[in-house]
Amino acid sequence: MATNTSQEYDSVITVCKSLFVKKTSDYGTAWRILRPASITDQIFIKAQRIRTLEVKKVSKVGEDITSEYIGIINYCVIAMVQLDLDASESNELEVCRVEMLFDKKVSETKELMFAKNHDYGEAWRDMRISSLTDLILMKILRVKQIEDHLGHTLASEGVSANYQDMLNYAVFALIKLGVK
Repeated sequence: MATNTSQEYDSVITVCKSLFVKKTSDYGTAWRILRPASITDQIFIKAQRIRTLEVKKVSKVGEDITSEYIGIINYCVIAMVQLDLDASESNELEVCRVEMLFDKKVSETKELMFAKNHDYGEAWRDMRISSLTDLILMKILRVKQIEDHLGHTLASEGVSANYQDMLNYAVFALIKLGVK
């Protein structure tokens, strides 16, 4: 099962990365201007839209749940990259460097997923997609709290770990939706 999960995970990430690289080619790294809280809010908007679509079952904008989950994954990568890059560094990054940073963050996040799958089994396979959406929203609220406390926590994992969890939940949702 783990080999299948790895292949499914990689397949979803290939779709996300392809869009990410194309948008980087089109727009450059304009996202570098975003502060961490703004990225968190972008992820919130996408997750909230998914939840609304799950409830209302109708989209008036034309983008579907799948594209919103892809957006969550790509914004989570952006958030983790932003946390690692120095604010004084140039806002414009070369596409090849962005690809390398994308791969690094996804690789670290995939390793975390396998560690958690070992401990929890693949419980996510028996979950509803709507529950994965709710978990993403909960993680966003946690990140907002941490950001509002200027990154200080007493007993919880940091912001980056929450972005990793959100990315993994979004990948699980896309696997369940049959994205390849």
